[in-house]
Amino acid sequence: MIVRNIKKHKIIISLFLGFNIICSSNVFALNSEKSEIVIENKDMRFMLYDDGRAKSLIHKDTGQECLDLDHTGKSIFALTEYRPYATELMLTYSAKPRKYYADRVKKVGNKLIVQFEELLYTATIDLNITDYYIGFTLEKLEYTIGKIGVEKRKTEVDEFTLLELPIKKRSDFGEWLNVVWDEDVSVNVLATDPYAKIDAVINGNTCVMYAGMENNIKLTGVGAALIATNTNKLLSCISRLEEDYNLPLGVKSRLRDEYKYSYYEPKGITPENVDEHIAYAKKGGFRQMLLYYEDIFISMGHFTWNNHYLHKMHDLKQVVQKIEEAGIIPGFHIHYNKASKNDPYVTPVPDPRLNLTKIFTLAAPVNKDDSIIIVEESPHECTLEAGRRLLKLGNEIIAYENYTTSSPYQFTGCKRGELGTKIAVAAKGLKFGLLDIDTWPKFIRFDQRTSIQQEVARRVSDIYSEAGFKFVYFDGAEDVHFPYWYNVPKAQLEVYKNLNPTPIFSEGATKSHFSWHIITRGNAFDTFTPQDVKEATDMYQVKAARYMNESFSSMNFGWNDYLAPSDKTTGMQPDMYAYICSRAAAWDCPIGLFGRLDQFKNHPRTEDNLRVMRMWEEVRIAGLMTDEQKHELRNSNQEHFLFKNVDGKYEIIPYQRVQPVTKNSEAIRAFIFRRADKTWVVLWHTHGKELLRIPISKKNIALYDMNVIKNKIHEGSNNYSTILVGNCRYLVFDLPEKEVVKLFANSEIL
Repeated sequence: MIVRNIKKHKIIISLFLGFNIICSSNVFALNSEKSEIVIENKDMRFMLYDDGRAKSLIHKDTGQECLDLDHTGKSIFALTEYRPYATELMLTYSAKPRKYYADRVKKVGNKLIVQFEELLYTATIDLNITDYYIGFTLEKLEYTIGKIGVEKRKTEVDEFTLLELPIKKRSDFGEWLNVVWDEDVSVNVLATDPYAKIDAVINGNTCVMYAGMENNIKLTGVGAALIATNTNKLLSCISRLEEDYNLPLGVKSRLRDEYKYSYYEPKGITPENVDEHIAYAKKGGFRQMLLYYEDIFISMGHFTWNNHYLHKMHDLKQVVQKIEEAGIIPGFHIHYNKASKNDPYVTPVPDPRLNLTKIFTLAAPVNKDDSIIIVEESPHECTLEAGRRLLKLGNEIIAYENYTTSSPYQFTGCKRGELGTKIAVAAKGLKFGLLDIDTWPKFIRFDQRTSIQQEVARRVSDIYSEAGFKFVYFDGAEDVHFPYWYNVPKAQLEVYKNLNPTPIFSEGATKSHFSWHIITRGNAFDTFTPQDVKEATDMYQVKAARYMNESFSSMNFGWNDYLAPSDKTTGMQPDMYAYICSRAAAWDCPIGLFGRLDQFKNHPRTEDNLRVMRMWEEVRIAGLMTDEQKHELRNSNQEHFLFKNVDGKYEIIPYQRVQPVTKNSEAIRAFIFRRADKTWVVLWHTHGKELLRIPISKKNIALYDMNVIKNKIHEGSNNYSTILVGNCRYLVFDLPEKEVVKLFANSEIL
C-alpha cells in the first residue's frame, strides 16, 4: 500500500491480513522476525520467507538443496506493468516495463495470499499438493482501492509471475520441457494449461526458472507445477500431472513401442500405386507410412479432393486400409493453420478471418483502375519478397510491386483483383491490411484470435478419423502470429483435441513449451543434397537430437530424399543412408524417407539402400546397441558399418572411405575396415555395373555377397583379379589396410 509521509513522526498502521508494517520517513521496515512457509510432498520440501523470497528446495531422497541460495534475494512472485499506470508511480518512474515483486505472503490452508504493497494488489494462489508435483494456480487477483489524497482507480496488470526460482544448474537442461536434471535429481517447472508462459535463463551456475501469464492471453485460472524428484521418476510425475489436468498424454506417447518406428512418406500415392509403395516400404523395414495431404487434396483449408481420388473418401479409405493390412501404421501429414492461395478461404471472396500483419488507412479513395494506393501510415515494415506482397482491401486482394517510405505514403505498381477476387472501389478512411503470407510463399495464415482454426480443426479431424489414420505430422507449425509461445501450441491443440483416435505420437515443424504434451516426437528437417547430407546430419540432426534428448524426447532424422544418380548428382548411396541411420540409432531416434517410385526404379542401388535402412531399423528397435556403442556414435564423426555375420548377429564396425578406388573412374565407392584379423572392403558401383581389375592374385582375395557370406567366383591370374562391381559386395584381403588402399589406387575400370 502506498502511504505518504504526511507527518514526520512514526506511525504504525495495522493492515488487512494481519501484516504489520512499520512506516518511518517513507521507509517500510519489515519486522525482524521472519516466519516461514513450508510447502511439501513426499519428494520435496519447498520453503518460503513471508516476504515471498525462496528459502530452500530440498529433494528429500538425496537431501540435496536444489536452489542456488546466493540468488534468492527477490520474491518468487511479481506483477509487471508495461509502463507505470497509477498516477503516483507514473509521475515517479520511466515509461517502460517495470516489475513489482511481492512483499507479503501468508499461507492459509492450501492457498497463498500474496500482497503487492506498491500496486495495491493481492493475489490468491491455489496450491494443489500431490505426491508427484505441487501445482500453483492464480485463483484471483484483487485490487484494494485506497484513498490518500485522491481516490484511486484499479490499474492494469500486464503480466503475473507465478514462480521465479533460482535453481542450481546440473549436468543437463531441457529447455523445451523446462527441466534441470542429472542422473540423480530433476527439477521441473511446467505449465498445467496452455495459458501459462514458461521460460528459463541460464546465468553462470544458476538456472532461473519462470512461470507466469500475460493479460492479453489470460491471467486468472492459469497455473504451473513444480516437480523435484528422482530423475528416474520424472516422467511418472509428469504423466500423473497430465492425467490430473486433462492434458494430452505426452508421456504415454513416448513410452509406446510405436514411438520408435521410422516412417516412409509415399510421394504421389494414389489408389493405383499404393501396392508399389507398400512393397518398397517393407523392403526398407518401415513400420509406419505418412500420407501428405498434397498427394490427396488440391488445397489446404477446405481440403478439395484431387483427380486421383475420384471417389473421394472411399478411395482414401481403401488406400489406408491396404497400408494397415500390410502391417504398416498410417499417418496424416497436414498443414493446418493456414489456407492455400487456391482455397475457398481465399478465393473468390477472402475470408475475414485471414490474418493481417499491418493495418493501413486509405488517405484517398481507390477506384477500379487505380494502380497506386495512398495511405496514412508508412509501409516501411511491409515485405518486398516475391509472392508475399498482397493487400486485402475489403473483399479484394491486391498485389503491390513496391512502396514509398516518405509522405505521401503509397503502394505502387498495384495489380488489382489478384487470386480471382473481384476489383472494387473503396472510400477514403477505410481500414485495410497486409495479408500474412507464409515464407514458401504458398499459404495465407489464419488469425488465431478467431474461430477459423477450430473450423479447420474439425475438418481435419473428420478426414483423419474416417480415413483411419493413427498419427499426425503438424507441418508449418511456425505459421502463426505473435505471441508465438502461446499460438504455436494453441493451434496444434485445437487440431489435436479433435483427433479420434488420439495419435500414437505427433511430430511438428515448430514447438513451444506446452507442445511437449502434443508434439511428442520432434521435427524432421527438410531434405539435403547427397553431397551435403553427412555434414548436414551432424550440423542439424545430431544437434537437434541432443537438444531433444535433454527434454526426454526423440526427433526424426529426416526427412531424407530418395534420389537416383543423374548427370547432376551421384544420388543417395548406401553409405549416406548408413550414416544417417547410425546417427539416429545413437540417439534412439527414427528416420523419415520420401518414397519416390520413379527414383526407386531408376536407381540401380535401391535394393542396397533399402537393405541398409532395414538393418539399422532392426538393430535400433530391438535395442541391440550398448550404451558404449551409442556414446561412440554420438561423440565422433567416425563412420560406422553395420555388419551381419554368419550367425545372423549384427556387428557395428568403424570404417573409412577408400579414395581413390581406381586410376580412371569415380563411379565406385569403397569403404575399408578390419574384422577377424583380415581387411575387408565393402564396395559398389554408384550408377551401374563395370569390371574392376585389381593388381593382386586371385588366390589372395575373396569376394562375397552382402546377404550370403559365400565365396564368389572371379577371374584372375598371378598378377591381377577382375571382378564385376555392381551391387554392394565384400572383398576380403590377408593384407594390412595400407597395402589394400595402395592396391585400389592402382586398380582400373576395364
